[in-house]
Amino acid sequence: MIIAVIAEKNSVAERIAYFLSGGKPKRVNKKGVYYFTFNNDKDEYFVIGLKGHIVELDYPEKYKNWVKDDLKELINIEPVKIEKFKNLINILKEIISKADEVIIATDYDREGELIGREAVEILNYRGKLKRAKFSAVTKDEIMNAFRNLTELNNNLADAAESRQNIDLVWGAVLTRFFSLVTGQKWKNFISVGRVQSPTLALIVDREKKIKNFKPEKYWQLIANFIEKNVEFVGEHEKNPFKERPDNIFNKIKDFKKGEVLELKEREYEIRPPPPFNTTEFLRESTKLGLSVGRTMSIAEDLYSKGYISYPRTDNTVYPPSINLKSLLEKFLNSQYKEEAKELLSQEKIRASRGKVQTTDHPPIYPVKAIKENELKGDYFKVYDLVVKRFFATIAPDSKIKSTDVKISINDEIFNAKGTKVLDEGWMKYYPYLRIREKEIPDLGKEVNIKSIELLEKETKPPERYNQASLIKEMENLNLGTKSTRHEIIEKLYERNYIEGMVIKPTSLGISLVEAMERNNVDAVKPDMTAKLEQDMSAIEEGKMEKAKVIEESKAMLSNVLNELEKNEDNIKKIINTGINEDREMGKCPKCGSPLLMYKNKNFRYIQCSRYPECDFRYYLPKTGKIELTDKQCPVCGLPLIKIIRKGQEVDIKCINPKCEYNKKKETIGECPEDGGELVIRQSKAGKRFIGCSNYPKCKITYPLPQKGEIIPTFEKCPYCGLPLIIVKNGKYEKKQCIDPKCKYNKKGIG
Repeated sequence: MIIAVIAEKNSVAERIAYFLSGGKPKRVNKKGVYYFTFNNDKDEYFVIGLKGHIVELDYPEKYKNWVKDDLKELINIEPVKIEKFKNLINILKEIISKADEVIIATDYDREGELIGREAVEILNYRGKLKRAKFSAVTKDEIMNAFRNLTELNNNLADAAESRQNIDLVWGAVLTRFFSLVTGQKWKNFISVGRVQSPTLALIVDREKKIKNFKPEKYWQLIANFIEKNVEFVGEHEKNPFKERPDNIFNKIKDFKKGEVLELKEREYEIRPPPPFNTTEFLRESTKLGLSVGRTMSIAEDLYSKGYISYPRTDNTVYPPSINLKSLLEKFLNSQYKEEAKELLSQEKIRASRGKVQTTDHPPIYPVKAIKENELKGDYFKVYDLVVKRFFATIAPDSKIKSTDVKISINDEIFNAKGTKVLDEGWMKYYPYLRIREKEIPDLGKEVNIKSIELLEKETKPPERYNQASLIKEMENLNLGTKSTRHEIIEKLYERNYIEGMVIKPTSLGISLVEAMERNNVDAVKPDMTAKLEQDMSAIEEGKMEKAKVIEESKAMLSNVLNELEKNEDNIKKIINTGINEDREMGKCPKCGSPLLMYKNKNFRYIQCSRYPECDFRYYLPKTGKIELTDKQCPVCGLPLIKIIRKGQEVDIKCINPKCEYNKKKETIGECPEDGGELVIRQSKAGKRFIGCSNYPKCKITYPLPQKGEIIPTFEKCPYCGLPLIIVKNGKYEKKQCIDPKCKYNKKGIG
């Protein structure tokens, strides 16, 4: 019998083939498409990996041009399915055409189920079809999945297809409307989406609260005590005071002793944190300095290569099928061996439990113990986070002692609180959650007062979201899913609607939300999106039909479009104001009007807002984020800009690319080929290198380190005569020749 196995990625296909064949699959390369074959008893297997969705929903060719008159019609047009990878699909057809049985082995979730169904539907396969469900790409999980094959879950696939359909129509109609109304095309189009817009509204509304916040004064009375060389703080029992309590302060300010009225000690335990679901995993990963999008990308790679379990899950309870002791034993021959030994020495190994228990996938946990240096950089950071959380969930409780002291100073009561960790327990294994210790020494009837302070303070506005708090709020409001929330946040950054790790909306992001909120457009309200999310869950559970949910969403969208069209002029005015605020780069030196930054398909430039009446215009670097500084060029007096590129020092430049200020910073020395100037350049991919100023006639290039500041020395290398530069990265500083192969870089000056 010929059996075809369809996996979601090539890396997963390779591991499935390896495990099922006993480590002896044959790898076949046909027209650039890899698949694996082997014989198992009487069966011949073909295992092939896809590239996610091999078809995508889109509109017929007739509707590819963005025309405002098409929008109402666009809502009700049936999308078409377009094949994405021709070679892959042709090889897949070839394999499936001779198969007696097809096994879908894609990720077991909505998208995975749809990806598998799309593959057999596009090939018109009508034979025997089975489903392999697994949560980790390990030998035990894969072998168990193929021993216990199930049926394809069409409800799950329908839920994913309904989301695909709904997101396409909402995104297309709203994006085209806003882009056409404001005249923004090509790279500058205004992206609007069903989940994206209410998420952006959360950020904008928080920013408004911060901006409109009016601080109120309050006062705190603090007593600083010292006993046995240990200092601790007590707060007045009536803190905070709305009126300045001068009478109380004057009553006690000169006292040097306080009377201990009451001292209570209590020991308690803190249970370990629950196992990781997707939301908590992404939130904790921000402590590593990673974006949620980067973390999820790494987690998916770690899963497909068999390091961790499936990273998209709501579950916070380990299923009984996971043998915690056996899993711990895997770490005895790893860099985590000491932690594993300690945890295995427990009398009983049992795990903490969260509030959500599902049956599709377990919480995120490590499935493989790595060798030293097997993973590096961000990949190790993410893996290490998963390992440490797993260890914490099966570690003992932390034991804490709290001390509460009530102290009287001339009949005014102050309360001091102390905290001491008696036994770290699970905190020893998970350093990302800690208890801040506050020591209170043994006290007698009196305690020494070091000082008494009356502090004037102000109430603070709410904090801006960071990626961790935003993704949690999205979950609370049912905006998006565990699989899509990180993608929505990344998209808001990409479209220049938000910026910074502490998230702040740009002028464009603010104007887009205001244009909808001021004109009663429900697309920015979470209720509508949450309703559609609930409906898609109902499809998954078999309680609603896909077609009905799609029709309901189209009706909602029609109402939204009607509101938008009624307020078209107002919307245009609000958004264009925001666009110009983000574009403004100072004042025109010729006429004093605002200078605005523009970009199109091929380049970016800065020009006077009165152009062409005023012809002031300069082209800008093609790569990097550009920000205006508050300084003028010391050479020509034009504005200086910051160019921010990932991994490189911030580059300060004059907006005039030919200004001597820029040339001095960029010029490294003389070109050995034609006597031109060797200058620092940036590739389209944002990589810096040294090239000749006479390019394209002279094509000589030299690579540069991508991190650190490059400082010209205008000295020549004693070995080869090329320029020497200094690479400065923090405190590290090194002089080197621009030719990385030169002896100078190995030996230094002879």
